[in-house]
Parts: sequence; structure tokens; C-alpha cells
Amino acid sequence: MTHEVFNQTPPLTNYNLFTSDLSLQEALTREGGAWGKARALQFGKTVGSEEAIQWGFQANQNLPVLRTHDTIGNRRDEVEYHPAWHAWMGLSVKNGLHSLPWTENKPGAHAVRTALYYMGCQIEQGHYCPITMTFAIIPTLRLQPDLAKKWEPKIFSLQYDARLIPAEQKQGLICGMALTEKQGGSDVRANTSQAKPLNQPGPGQEYLLTGHKWFCSAPMSDAFLVLAQSAGGLSCFWMPRYRPDGSKNNIFIQRLKDKLGNRSNASGEIEFNEAWAVLIGNEGRGVANIIKMVSHTRFDCIIGSSAIMRQATIQAIYHSEHRMAFGKKLVDQPLMKNVLSDLAIDAEAGVLLAMRLARAYDEKEKNEKAAAFSRIGTAVGKYWVCKRAPTHIFEAMECLGGSGYVEESILPRLYREAPVNSIWEGSGNVNSLDLLRAIAREPNTLAVLLEELKQAQSGNRDYDPFIKKLETDLQNTDHLETRARDLIERLALSLQASLMLRYSPTALAETFCRSRLSKDHGYAFGTLPPNAPFDAIIQHSRAQV
Repeated sequence: MTHEVFNQTPPLTNYNLFTSDLSLQEALTREGGAWGKARALQFGKTVGSEEAIQWGFQANQNLPVLRTHDTIGNRRDEVEYHPAWHAWMGLSVKNGLHSLPWTENKPGAHAVRTALYYMGCQIEQGHYCPITMTFAIIPTLRLQPDLAKKWEPKIFSLQYDARLIPAEQKQGLICGMALTEKQGGSDVRANTSQAKPLNQPGPGQEYLLTGHKWFCSAPMSDAFLVLAQSAGGLSCFWMPRYRPDGSKNNIFIQRLKDKLGNRSNASGEIEFNEAWAVLIGNEGRGVANIIKMVSHTRFDCIIGSSAIMRQATIQAIYHSEHRMAFGKKLVDQPLMKNVLSDLAIDAEAGVLLAMRLARAYDEKEKNEKAAAFSRIGTAVGKYWVCKRAPTHIFEAMECLGGSGYVEESILPRLYREAPVNSIWEGSGNVNSLDLLRAIAREPNTLAVLLEELKQAQSGNRDYDPFIKKLETDLQNTDHLETRARDLIERLALSLQASLMLRYSPTALAETFCRSRLSKDHGYAFGTLPPNAPFDAIIQHSRAQV
């Protein structure tokens, strides 16, 4: 009798992450991806299954192990993963999350991929690091058309092949990158790795690279984008795990990083000693060439942060709908309603921004305004959404009390995952400075963003004056670098408010504007005005299971 179980919340499993998310369904159609609804339905059901959810827990409980040598002392340089990791990798590759916009010649392909990626990240985000990089390297690889023609068919394969063998023998390939070094970090121009031509220098030619990389993302990958110094300056190279003759390339994994989060995924420290590689583009164009990849990885950080905010929110609401305290359900307690509603409007703002950016990525090759919007919107979103996620998830964890602090709930893992999206691919300062760079070098980017913001001007008492003040402050060029974080935060809030006023239920949109754009909100979550439409916000935002 002492172990009778009551007043406990059952696990949230076997639900469809697509049909349970009203905002995602509407956004997929609105942003051009209606043709992918059947895929989203099936994928949402699969990733919400108890089996896939358990894969997520297992992949994070059984961490990758580095095997530097075999039993008789030969270099092996292999990372071993739990089968659950491979199950998730296989699921994402099968559904084209590493390739879909490059292989589906349809409008809205980025929107469809974003919706799928958003759902998958809610359950297991770690494995999306190599999925993202395999996807993001394509624009850079295509700067060297002969290289792209050779490698793309197996990169685009929907068959996941984890074997450490030459690419020619594999059914599908996964790609990574090795850019940063211990003395430079984000300052990649300080890299010291050296590249020397094997024969003749120039685009598409063979080079031998020697150096040390402080972070190599997904070191088990079949090929990497690498930055190294050549005679012409910092340059971009394609470095496979195996040489053309089938011998192992001189890439040595020295250790795996012991990270705060993203633990199911391996990040390594590597060295290469005259490793064989091919130059992409001209010497000295390394940063310009690699940035074509970085824009996509930064966008995926926005999607990932939005996703785990959504999962944290629905876990908090779901728990509150089942748990009794002080004579009634938590969800009926006035203060808990305030907290849950505050979390919900942030999660709503995140998915709207991610899906709106997806449309810009779909259109940017043929539309200058879309290209400009994707440029500035990615910097703004990467700064704000990724920085907002850790605080948001901590608050959701607190809604569950002690149950939210134990690993059996998904919240500790979400909390550990959150910081990496803000730190990786450009921290807050990097994205703030990137915003200033975009405004200075491409003034049309700011004009396009302001045009987007003005689409929502309709007399909202908080939105309209906020935009007017922001425009005035953007014209002030004094101390721009010092003020950069303030400006990018306000641009982000403006963009999210604009999207919510146009596309969200009035209850969410008006509450977001009132709380985020005015002074009528405290520093902590749960400080919405007492007359906010809490019940309507929670009902819209809960998992519709």
C-alpha cells in the first residue's frame, strides 16, 4: 500500500508531433510546403512513438567511445555509437533531412525539411549535428562542380551507412567539418594549419594538409570541409577519410570532447599530417566559401532551439494537466497558468520565425528580397531564439518540480542541449556583429526587414510605437558595436511580433506584444498581465493528443 502510485503524470508517448501542433500545420501550408503534409504526418507519428523516444534516451545514456587503435596497435580512429544513435541517423537519412531541398526540385522544399527537422529535434537533437552538416556543405561543395558531381550522388542517398570504409564502397555518406583551432576559435583567419599543393596549385587540385583542429564536428564522417592556410591565404578544402587509392587518410582523432550537452553526438579534436585534400575554389577564399555552409548551419540552430522550446512547453502543459496540487490541477492554478502561457508564446514565436525563414531560403535563389531577408533574418534569429532557449527550458523544468530535474523526464537533456545552438556557428557577439556587417555592406537587407515589419502595422498599441522607436535608433550610428546586442534583440522581437500579429491567434499575438514590446512584463517567466487570455493560449499551445 505504501507504493500505490497516484497523482503522477503518465509519460507523453505515442503521439503525433505534427497533428498535435496546430501552429506547425498552419505554417507548413502557409510557407509553401503543403505538398509535404503526408511526409510530415508520417514522420510526426514515427518520432513521437515510444520506440523513437526511447532511442533518444538510449543514445544519450550510452555515449560515443573513441577507438584510436586496434588490438595490435594500428591506428583505427573510429567512434563507436550505441545502436540507438544509428537508428536515429537512419531515420533522418531515410526521410531526407540531410538532402531534401537539394533533391526535391519543388517550391517549399526548405519548408518541408524545416518542419521535419523541427519535429525530430524535439526528441533527439544530438544526431542532427552530422545531419545538418551533410546538408549544409552542399552550397560550398558546388563551388567546385567536378567535386560536387563526384560526391553528391552518395551524399544524397537515403541509405545510412555507418561503416568506416572508402566512400566508393558505401551506400551513403555523412559529412562533417573541421574549422576552428585552439588559438583562434571564431577567428578562423588565425588558423595555422598549412596546405601545400601536391602538384599544381589551384581550384580542384590536390593538396596535403598538416595541422590541428580544436573542434571537429562529427569526426566519424566520411569527408570534411577544412580551412587551412595556403600560399594564397586561408582556403577551403574537401578532405575525405580515405585517399583515392583506398588507403586511410592521415586524419587522427586525438580525443572526444567531454561536453555539457549534445552528448549523443561526438565532437573531436583531430590532427592531420599531410592529409590528402582537394581545394574548393580559389586560394584565399576560405571564409567566403565556407560562409555558404554557415548560413545553413545557423538556420538549423534556429530550428533546433525552437524545437526544444516547443517540447519543453508541451511537457510542462501536459504535466500540469495531470498533476493535482492544493486541491486542483496545476493547469487551473492562476500563477501556473501565467507561467505556461508565457512559455507558450515564446515557443509560438520560435516556430513562426523558423518557418518564415524556410520560405526565404526556398525563394532566395530567384528573389533578391528573399535573399536579403534570409541573410539578416538568420543573424537575428540565431542570436535571439538560440539565446532564449536555455532560460525557457529551465522555466519549463521548474513547472515539473523535482520530476523535471531527473533524467527520466526529457527536460534535463533539453536543458543541456540548449546552449550549444547559441555557442556553435557564431556566438551572440558574432551574430550581433554580423548584423552590423550586413547593414553596412548590404543596406537593402535592413530595408527588406523593415518592410516585413511594416506588414503588421495595424494600430496595435504596443507594436507600432516599438517599430517607430526602433527605426529611429537604427539611424543612430554612434557606438554601434556597443549597442549591437540591444538592436538585434529588438529586431528579433519585432520580427516575431510581426509574424504573430499576422498568423497567430489574437490571444497569443496581443499577449506577446503586450509583454515583450512594452514594459508590462517582468524579467522572469510568469509575469504576464493578470487579464491575459491564459486559457486560450494554453489550449492552442498544448499537445493535441
